[in-house]
Amino acid sequence: METVEKSTNGTEFIKQFEDYLKSCGLRLTQKRLEVLKQVFDYPGHFQTEDLLVQMRRNGYLVSRPTIYRTLPLLVKSGLLTEFIDAQKNTRYESIHSLREHAHLICLRCNQIVEFKEPEIDALQKAVCKAHDFKAVRFRNEIIGYCAECQAEIEPKASEANGGVPAA
Repeated sequence: METVEKSTNGTEFIKQFEDYLKSCGLRLTQKRLEVLKQVFDYPGHFQTEDLLVQMRRNGYLVSRPTIYRTLPLLVKSGLLTEFIDAQKNTRYESIHSLREHAHLICLRCNQIVEFKEPEIDALQKAVCKAHDFKAVRFRNEIIGYCAECQAEIEPKASEANGGVPAA
């Protein structure tokens, strides 16, 4: 996976974050820059603690409060998206792919599957146009059970019903 420095948009992302911070009267510190770079290096969705572990594993001396304070700034700057998983944990993902997508989130195992569906994208655009609304971000989450968890749940439901499969 590309790092922020190697990405063609890496300097743009840093500039975007720096501009946002300046608009809030804040500075782009070395620690905030390190968090930004590690966010873009993270492979997929993560929780705050996951990022802390990765940063420490990669030799960064970063505090938990620094990460907890920086992630909301990255969300507000538009460089990071935030969503709540099935267990009500906050998860993040960087916008490095710059593509709209949705999530299937399993209630049992918490697996997150990304998907892109052109019909959903078209419907979103049509709804926005009909209401003269300019979308900034699109987020769709479908909460349910993955195939593996369904298979594990079904036999238990059948056993509870005296061997009769659930309807």
